Amino acid sequence: MLPTRTTRGRAAAGVAVAALLLPLVTLTAPATAATAVLDPALARSAELTETSRLSERRTVVTGDRAWVLGTADGRFPAAGFHTRGEMGGFWLPDLKLLDGMWFGINGRWIGEGTRTTTGWGYVRTDLPVTDGVRASRTDVVPDGVSGALVGLTLRADRTRTITLRADAHSELLSSYPWGETTPSQTDVNRPDTAAARARTLEFTDRGNPPGATTGAHDWAAVVGSTLRPTASTTGPDHRGPQDPAVICPASGPASPTQPPRCDDTAYGRGAGGQLTYRVKLRAGQVRTVWFGVGGSTEGVADARAELRAALQDPVGALEDKVAERQRIDARTVVDLPGDPRLAASVRWSKQMLAASEQTVDDPQLRVVNAGKAYPAPVGTLDSMTWLGAGWPDYTWLFGTDGEYTAYAAVAAGQFEPIKAHLRALRDVSEVVNEGSGKIVHEVTPDGAVYFGANADPGNTDESAKYPSAVNLVWKWSGDRAFLRDLYPASVKAMRHVASLDADEDGWPEGLGNVERPGMGEEKLDNAVYTLRGYADLADLARARGDRATRRWALGRADRLLQRFEDTWWFGGDTRSYADSLRDPDDVKVFQRHWIGLTPTDAVLPRIPGRASGPLASREHALSTLEQHERACYTGELGLFHTGTGPTSAPAGNPGDSCDSEVSAVPSERNVFTLNSAIAAVSEGNYGRLAADQQGRYTSGNARSQLDPELWEMPGMMPEIVRSPDAPANIDRLFTQRSMVMQAWGAYGTLWPVVHQWLGVSPDAGRGRVAVVPQVPVGQTRASGRAIRVGRGSLDVAARHRGTAYRTEVTRHGRTALTIGAVLPAGSRVATATLDGRGVRPTLTRTARGVEATVRVRAGSGTSTLVVTVR
Repeated sequence: MLPTRTTRGRAAAGVAVAALLLPLVTLTAPATAATAVLDPALARSAELTETSRLSERRTVVTGDRAWVLGTADGRFPAAGFHTRGEMGGFWLPDLKLLDGMWFGINGRWIGEGTRTTTGWGYVRTDLPVTDGVRASRTDVVPDGVSGALVGLTLRADRTRTITLRADAHSELLSSYPWGETTPSQTDVNRPDTAAARARTLEFTDRGNPPGATTGAHDWAAVVGSTLRPTASTTGPDHRGPQDPAVICPASGPASPTQPPRCDDTAYGRGAGGQLTYRVKLRAGQVRTVWFGVGGSTEGVADARAELRAALQDPVGALEDKVAERQRIDARTVVDLPGDPRLAASVRWSKQMLAASEQTVDDPQLRVVNAGKAYPAPVGTLDSMTWLGAGWPDYTWLFGTDGEYTAYAAVAAGQFEPIKAHLRALRDVSEVVNEGSGKIVHEVTPDGAVYFGANADPGNTDESAKYPSAVNLVWKWSGDRAFLRDLYPASVKAMRHVASLDADEDGWPEGLGNVERPGMGEEKLDNAVYTLRGYADLADLARARGDRATRRWALGRADRLLQRFEDTWWFGGDTRSYADSLRDPDDVKVFQRHWIGLTPTDAVLPRIPGRASGPLASREHALSTLEQHERACYTGELGLFHTGTGPTSAPAGNPGDSCDSEVSAVPSERNVFTLNSAIAAVSEGNYGRLAADQQGRYTSGNARSQLDPELWEMPGMMPEIVRSPDAPANIDRLFTQRSMVMQAWGAYGTLWPVVHQWLGVSPDAGRGRVAVVPQVPVGQTRASGRAIRVGRGSLDVAARHRGTAYRTEVTRHGRTALTIGAVLPAGSRVATATLDGRGVRPTLTRTARGVEATVRVRAGSGTSTLVVTVR
């Protein structure tokens, strides 16, 4: 997904009447708060909690084949914008199942939750006392199951039998089309049918939509419990305390103003049902009753099988989920005494990445021309696994998101999901683009390629970044089979990029990351990532022994390197690079977009005549980084999308001016966590780790994840943070919010800490790793353990005290090591010892500063380097 994207935006069923179906009422008096009701049998992890504004906070729980989005008080308002209001509820990656699930006790709906708790793989909601019964709700989505679980934990002070009712409202809806595409969900969404059968509620949607453009389908969701119901009914409503429903209009240019909060939308054609149970509670003892939903695109029998799988052992499923997330937590364990919030952000970012993995079977691949067409599929895949970009409106496969997220994934030791993501991009691209080498941009879980087909004018950067992502994963994992598998796609990708050069100047044309009018044909980010892509392809070719491709890629990289600064540096008091070049004659266009920092973000591998390092010259890099730290580019929480300054745009300049150049576009003071991540990495690439340099951006992203004034969901980093031109998500309508959880921001926390602070730089495929830490100014130590490299791992501890710089590395697994430290400018080495023996370190001037390094032969165990300076 691009950080510049703009928002795009019931029939009655048969009724089975049974006994004990008394109407439930919504509590109108304030809910009675109670202490938490915890079932000791339910696994728990580290947790974050919040009690304020719960009805305005979204929460999301995911598995690899399903997910649930509601609010922190246990409700399910209409949410999301792709199909307005329908992006929340219970989903498989490619199919919505339910709008929500609600519970009542003895004729009263359970009131709004009083506390939300985010754990690793689950969310718990503390609920108010209802008719003398205390309760909490645990939502968990098991991996490997197309369904979700809800555990309702109950406790009464006296032994009694209660009547427990569960409402469910369906909305069987495909992940594509959306609300305003052609066709739209208004055209294709069919009414659901509800039935009470075999102790469950069955919801189905079968047949051909109007016009039959999408083909026949057989969708189903089945809701049930571990208990036997005493009664059941179906009908058009059954949204628990959210009945009668407030309905939002469908979106579109002529849409009327929507209410501030809705329960469903005009797109909805779902059905409802209720299951009733008699539950015995013993005095002072907790009892957890489990409910589940299973879903399928292959009919009700498959959906019922998924429900059985989910309900087979709910306690065990939660235990397995927490255990898997604890294994993830055990990798890349960092200790940052000088910045504990950043350390906490690293910890929760690992969980956020793990929560983003998604899998579907049999996606039907079709090119939908940015929502203007819906042709027959051109092919299918057996399965597709990827890292979802953001919840709830961008849960699908993106190229750009995956490339930035790759850095966070390898730093977290999560190699397998990013490998799968890159394979999915290759597989989809090969089918829909017929082997051209072009990498697709955006693919919904059901296989609709929204953008990135051969006929689309971009995004060029997707293809240019592909070999760089492959090389990154190869260097960290050392997986030669992965290299062998994806190397041909990397070659094709750069051959394709090379063909996008109508004026034959080496800089490719096409759209890039900034989707805004007024840019020239050749975009800065495309140029930057193309140059890096050639260098990475050359490195991959060396590993594969492909001399011809290596010569070709090196030749193109070298020619562009020689011309880059003169071609792209805008200069003057802008102290920045041009955002684009306009043909003819490559006229420089300056617009202050965030991509101005891509030359400082992109790091090239070592190639003949040039050491590994960031693309931008040190002189220009320091100048533009200092410029971007000023108020015209950076706000309280990070980097603006488009900086402020003189402009001919009608809206004028709403902020500071840091240069005299008149731009033709307005500023956009929105702060995307990706933009701040790029700024953070850029600062670190040049050794600028101080609190008023890199720290401004790492702090902004960490705060967005851990400061309750900023986030909606504890521990989850959003897509966009509060900024001068964008209120915080919690202050916006549910149908107009950015993502509550967005993977790409982790690039700005995990990568700076692991790669720049701790200095871990593997080349695992060649059996070596460099560890050259740099402890930020004002701090004395940083450490990390279980940092995954190849088939082994590293523990790293860096300490700076007075004139001494100490680096300790423990290798778990055999590898060659370069151990070192970044020394302060102007210092000279006084002494150096490796494991207590005197050594003469190699001094190398890099973009980070002077690196003092010593080579250690291949092996395992602990090595300690101590360098003193004068």
